Amino acid sequence: MHLPTSTQLQNLLDIATEAALAAGAILQTYLGKLEEIEEKGRPGDLLTAADKASEVAILDVLRRHVPDQPILTEESGQLGTTESEYLWAIDPLDGTTNFAHQYPFFAVSIGLLFAGIPCMGVIFDPFHNELYRAAKGLGATKNRHPIRVSQTTELNKSLLVTGFAYDRRETADNNYAEFCHLTHLTQGVRRSGSASLDLAGVAMGRVDGYWERGISIWDIAAGVVLVEEAGGKVTAYDGSPLQLRSGRILATNGYIHDSISTELGRVSPLTGWENPLVKR
Repeated sequence: MHLPTSTQLQNLLDIATEAALAAGAILQTYLGKLEEIEEKGRPGDLLTAADKASEVAILDVLRRHVPDQPILTEESGQLGTTESEYLWAIDPLDGTTNFAHQYPFFAVSIGLLFAGIPCMGVIFDPFHNELYRAAKGLGATKNRHPIRVSQTTELNKSLLVTGFAYDRRETADNNYAEFCHLTHLTQGVRRSGSASLDLAGVAMGRVDGYWERGISIWDIAAGVVLVEEAGGKVTAYDGSPLQLRSGRILATNGYIHDSISTELGRVSPLTGWENPLVKR
């Protein structure tokens, strides 16, 4: 196995940037003009024409530049060969529910894995015109300027961010208990609705830590590289190496990582909770 060189990673980073900017421009044209919104199965798991058009733009760029590399997208699934060591992981619109409500917190997320490990990522927030880029060994930037994680060293002085999975109505394993527990131990916990921007927030020091369950590879592949290259730490809840397909992630500035990991281990899932909207 030959790891990509810095030159190769820079080239791939530029390709991902081209794709992300093209997709972001399309999202802006759809904002506030959606005519139809679909649900993909679970309540709140939405699909719009903007998702589809953004994905088409990204795939067009990638197929022109790297036609032999496989792609995993939220909307179309696995595309291309399964024999390559590369895998692009794409969310053409991370934060679809926000977008559908014109809540200005959504992004394009384009990550690249090599031999199963995230090695490059681009996240573009077209509403605020914020472009995040990172590649292994090349650092992390926002709008081409270097970024670093925060210096907060105490949990009680930290600001965290998290999210709730689409199946939260059906399962007690839904992050509600962790949200309440860590809210009491910190200066606050925010819920944005976009995992990629949550990770970007950790990378640039807007928040000190992020955890979530029920997420997919395309939600986090780009952001993992961004946090690590900005000096942060990304693992499983218990501090062991991150398993991308586990659906769980803990990302922090590094200083409060062990503290959050310990607290997550102390929380039991909610019991006895019932959704009053679900007929039994």
